[in-house]
Amino acid sequence: MLTAALLVAGCADEHTPRALVVGAGADPDSTVLAELYAAALRYYGSRALVEHSPDPFAQLDTAQVNVVPGLTGGLLQRFAPGTNNVLDDKNVYRAMVAALPEGVAAGDYATSAEDKPAVAVTKQTADAWGDRELTQLTAHCGQLTMGTVPGTRRPVKVGGCNVPAPREFPTDEALFAALRAGQINAAWTSTADPGIPDDVVLLADRRPPLVQAENVVPLYRRHELSEQEVLAINGVAGEFDTAALTDMRRQVAQGADPWQVADEWIAAHPLGR
Repeated sequence: MLTAALLVAGCADEHTPRALVVGAGADPDSTVLAELYAAALRYYGSRALVEHSPDPFAQLDTAQVNVVPGLTGGLLQRFAPGTNNVLDDKNVYRAMVAALPEGVAAGDYATSAEDKPAVAVTKQTADAWGDRELTQLTAHCGQLTMGTVPGTRRPVKVGGCNVPAPREFPTDEALFAALRAGQINAAWTSTADPGIPDDVVLLADRRPPLVQAENVVPLYRRHELSEQEVLAINGVAGEFDTAALTDMRRQVAQGADPWQVADEWIAAHPLGR
């Protein structure tokens, strides 16, 4: 009887589906994306969970996790530092793929979901400049007084403008208050920052772009995901956009559970249908 029980237990273990591990950093933005891709995998029937670490991409390289989502431009700089002459989304993705370490592959990137550095100005400044495009940064380079918050990614050069070093503010609220008060005339932020108020203007970076693309993309271990699981993570690219990313970040910043936010988004946007 004992032998039979052990055999039954062994068979049960053999047929328990393995859980895929989606890596995330310690920050909320990384967690939102990791939970999104874990929810996509669960939607297709796979067991998936999120694990946090200081460097999930290093864990992906050493096969400790199966999937890690990120942003194309940031990943290109990680794997090929100093690649600054590649700016548009398709070429950034291609260059990133070419630079990936052996054993790591990239899924489809979300062409409509980005979080790249952006410049905000007041509506009065945009009207005075006569345009709402990022090219105005070059046209008014000598007049710029920039602001930012700690941790905001920003290029040191935009087109022909060597952008002056920004003044740091502790929070988005303080940054945009300074912008309204005229203490600065332009603020570094990002396209999916949920803290951008409605009364400022984001300067549009149209083609050809002046700032390197930062589109949402999943990286995964080669030969560890089934064809259906690759379809699951690739399915996000066709549905996800910047507005959704911004809204999910806003909900999490207001106290919502990232796991629940991601599951609700997947439920409202069936993948592959």
